[in-house]
Amino acid sequence: MEHRNKKKSWRQTVEYLHAHTGLRYTVTELCALFGRSKQAYYKYNSERLSSELARDTFALEFAQSVRQKIPGIGCAKLWRIYEREFNGANPLGRDRFLSLLYENGMKLRHRPRGICTTDSRHELPLYPDLVKSFIPTAPNQLWVSDITYIPLLQEDGKRAFCYLTTIMDAYSRKVLAHEVGDSLQTRYSLACLKRAIAGLQGNHDGLIHHSDRGVQYASAAYTTELKKAGIDVSMTQTGNPKDNAQAERINSTVKNELLRGMVFHNINQVKEAVGQAFDFYNNRRPHMSIDYMTPEQAHMQSGKIKERWVRYRRRAIEKLTMSEGKNENGNENLMEYDGNRLTLLPHEEALRSSISVQPHAGI
Repeated sequence: MEHRNKKKSWRQTVEYLHAHTGLRYTVTELCALFGRSKQAYYKYNSERLSSELARDTFALEFAQSVRQKIPGIGCAKLWRIYEREFNGANPLGRDRFLSLLYENGMKLRHRPRGICTTDSRHELPLYPDLVKSFIPTAPNQLWVSDITYIPLLQEDGKRAFCYLTTIMDAYSRKVLAHEVGDSLQTRYSLACLKRAIAGLQGNHDGLIHHSDRGVQYASAAYTTELKKAGIDVSMTQTGNPKDNAQAERINSTVKNELLRGMVFHNINQVKEAVGQAFDFYNNRRPHMSIDYMTPEQAHMQSGKIKERWVRYRRRAIEKLTMSEGKNENGNENLMEYDGNRLTLLPHEEALRSSISVQPHAGI
């Protein structure tokens, strides 16, 4: 290994000097300093360029093959998948990989938001939001669900829609069940729920199902099915999509990544594509919120998982004015933010002790 590195070193030195001395010295003269011939130098360069070209071609073809299946997957996630599956045999740095994709026109552009699928104008009973300050620490503690639309291009050129219901585990980000229907009728969301419940394994005491206040989720059939399975019902209290952010996020991933650019003419095409997309999402797609694991890998874990991005919640905590207090148990601190007093969760208490909080300046 040491001998090979020495051989590599003299060639790199010749290349550097030749490029940075204004070409005052010929390759022959520089090679002579090391007792080498210019033929040996050019042979090395040819082999290196050939090797790099083969590596780049392999990486590009891999990225294109994945993009063909998942048209909207980003370049950074493509590199994570490449690194996990091939980097031992074909090492390629992140910056080079991204540059390669950008040079070949693979950088994505974001799409605008679409239509609303939530109808909360009904007289059905509503349920409280149970998850405002709840962070799951294991699978099957919190499920989130939402409905999104997928456009269809009919034979006469007119557009129609079908609708996708998903249920996702908030801890692992695994899509537990999905259902595609030709309308917003409750029966499709109910079928999705029954499929998710059928897949439950082990203890799920305290499991919460969180959704918006749409008529499908508030229906007697849906809430009865939840209660029958021992699952607590939780709903958003406003129309703010941030109150069900994880479910909204999977909708965005479906339309802007997993199905990006695909044109569907009938619902059967959608069902097939969605099934393949979620199989990829659960088993191959890395996720920043679960330490670049796949949802399937994270679903086998428990305890806090490292996140590769900073939550807005954490940033807000750093701006808090802390006021000492006790909850009903008398053993936890309270925090105050714009006049609101909230009980500190254990991870937030640890964070509070590790940061220096500045007083309010009229936040």
